[in-house]
Amino acid sequence: MRIIIFGLISILVLSGCVSSGGRYSQRNDSAPHRLPSNITTQDAKPVYEDYNQVNSRSYEVLGKRYQPLQTGKGYEAVGRASWYGQKFHGHLTANGEVYNMYEMTAAHKTLPIPSYVKVTNLDNQQTAIVRVNDRGPFHGNRLIDLSYAAARKLGILKTGTAHVKLQVVHVTPDGQITVGKEKPNPASPLNQESDRALFIQVAALQDQRKIDALAKGLTMLYQVPTHVPEGNGIYRLRLGPLSNEQEAKKLLNELKANGYHNAYTVYDQFQVTQ
Repeated sequence: MRIIIFGLISILVLSGCVSSGGRYSQRNDSAPHRLPSNITTQDAKPVYEDYNQVNSRSYEVLGKRYQPLQTGKGYEAVGRASWYGQKFHGHLTANGEVYNMYEMTAAHKTLPIPSYVKVTNLDNQQTAIVRVNDRGPFHGNRLIDLSYAAARKLGILKTGTAHVKLQVVHVTPDGQITVGKEKPNPASPLNQESDRALFIQVAALQDQRKIDALAKGLTMLYQVPTHVPEGNGIYRLRLGPLSNEQEAKKLLNELKANGYHNAYTVYDQFQVTQ
């Protein structure tokens, strides 16, 4: 009997935001009749979390089998986003959490659970960072199902769907962050007419104090200035600007030898103040 009960629970959890079945009190999904005061407008804050191994197994929904990715690092995709609301509010998500449509969450068919994703509405350029904790959407050619709060922030409640870009915000156990296919820019000559300068990126963290402390230490150690641009709450520590690629290559080799294996060269906008 315990095995039968466990199997039933597993089926319910894996169903995620599938709209078929009789476990929902509503036949059709809808927006809330009245907005509560605690609906969030703040992005989900990416942190390192172990993937849920149960949600890494292949599964079948509506006659189609899906194989979840082993890692979300480097994932980017463009497609249609939809949203799910009142019908699923308070029910279990694929990883056993309770779906709260007023939080910044989402459902995806194959991303590891949990994953953090930056969603850009390509129709209006609004962005939101959501935490994927559910499976779906399984109808049509939709790429992601957003919570009511996320859809509200992205401005897609009225249209119902939107053309979006997804970029996984990947966090390592030591707190380093990459967004989508973030990688070193191809090397190119630095000319006098451009304001692009050559740097070495050492780390990307949410904790500004840690970044500042690391910047101070590396400046003293290598006698190189630092530049810390910020975007979406992520601080990127870069050494430079550097005068040429030979200097950058030498410094990069030293950094890697000293344990900064993820360091890489990057060209970026930089205004030199007089």
